[in-house]
Amino acid sequence: MVYVASPGRSVETLGVVLTAFGVVLLSLLMLYLVGFDQGAISRSGMYLHELMHDGRHLLGLPCH
Repeated sequence: MVYVASPGRSVETLGVVLTAFGVVLLSLLMLYLVGFDQGAISRSGMYLHELMHDGRHLLGLPCH
């Protein structure tokens, strides 16, 4: 007879929690960059600044 070990529920739950935490963290970072950065972190020139500026208009955030 062969014994097959399967991961417990706690391992699956931990994976879901870590994935959800990563998605939330990435979402908050993107919200900060688009909504509140104003060029403080995005130092790649005017292209990224203009992209974020257009994103602020699309999301309805005040930018002026």
